[in-house]
Amino acid sequence: MNSTQTALQFEIDKQSFWKGLTPFDWVWSIVVMLGTAYAYVMYQDLMDVYEKGILVSTGVGLVFLGWSWKAMRGLSIAVFLLSILGISRYVNGLSDADTDFFLRFLVSGQSAVMWMSALYVLATVTYFIAFFGRSDFAGKVASAMTWSATTMGLVGLMVRWRESYLIGIDVGHIPVSNLYEVFILFSIITALLYLFYERRYQTRALGGFVLLIISAAVAFLLWYMFDRQADEIQPLVPALKSYWMKIHVPANFVGYGAFALAAMVGTAFLVRATADERGSNGIATALPDLDVLDDLMYKSIALGFAFFTLATILGALWAAEAWGGYWSWDPKETWALIVWLNYAAWLHMRLTKGWRGKPMAAWAIIGLFVTLFAFLGVNMFLSGLHSYGEL
Repeated sequence: MNSTQTALQFEIDKQSFWKGLTPFDWVWSIVVMLGTAYAYVMYQDLMDVYEKGILVSTGVGLVFLGWSWKAMRGLSIAVFLLSILGISRYVNGLSDADTDFFLRFLVSGQSAVMWMSALYVLATVTYFIAFFGRSDFAGKVASAMTWSATTMGLVGLMVRWRESYLIGIDVGHIPVSNLYEVFILFSIITALLYLFYERRYQTRALGGFVLLIISAAVAFLLWYMFDRQADEIQPLVPALKSYWMKIHVPANFVGYGAFALAAMVGTAFLVRATADERGSNGIATALPDLDVLDDLMYKSIALGFAFFTLATILGALWAAEAWGGYWSWDPKETWALIVWLNYAAWLHMRLTKGWRGKPMAAWAIIGLFVTLFAFLGVNMFLSGLHSYGEL
């Protein structure tokens, strides 16, 4: 296909997209943009020009996301309504969380996260019940649990955001500033990525594999909360008081979530490939075909690499503002570079050498451990400019 034909096809696809929008799609866009405008008018005095840009970009992004993935509309509406319920119950300050029924048992920042944790673990078990029992009904229940857990996780973050401002205007901040908050974010993003591909590939057989990594994150989250009281909201250290945090951290965790998804798909690939080599007709044949798993693994790593690259660039810009230099070979920065090089090499071998199969699946799994050390191990065993992230 030459360049003229490519341009023509692109124009046809663009026209088809706009013509395919329904009246409800336009209603959705109007509602989202009205909400964005309301937030802008109400809180513009508290935002700088960059934060205003982030708000508007988020609104526009949510419109297009709702157009292309209809399930996001229901999720957004549920998160909005439950978050408003939680925020509105705070009348006398944070002490209401101990006396108000809805806050104590459903929609405070902490209680919503507890619901998220329980539902993700239950979803993991139910996905495996569906997998081993080949039960379509159990699979649907597991998907519903995953959507519900994701909803409660987002509600927990939204209400926690408000709770931080109830402590003090100088304490208030977006809840992506410490390990407790970003583990919630990691669980949510990984689940959303999985749910998107679950719909796209029309299979729930991978749910148990992917939810295992989320359940592991939940286990760490609960330990961190009960052992270290990490759920307590603390003022930000000076380096984190920046609009860069609002875009660097989410971009980073889209990358982490995509890499985690790829690793768990790689695990399923190895299980299916081993079964095929042995000529087994067992439960492993319930997994998608190897070509499907290979394609999903590749797309997950490509998506993760794109966002991780963006996050690394944003991190360098943030470092220049906070510490006066784009790069300082801080342990966190060095290991971020190692993660980037690892997945750059993976994609290079895939695209230029045509590598496929079990070696690439094993590499994706090893890549997760490299990423895990960069994300968590550096905080545990090393120190540096990112010392505020230590356990």
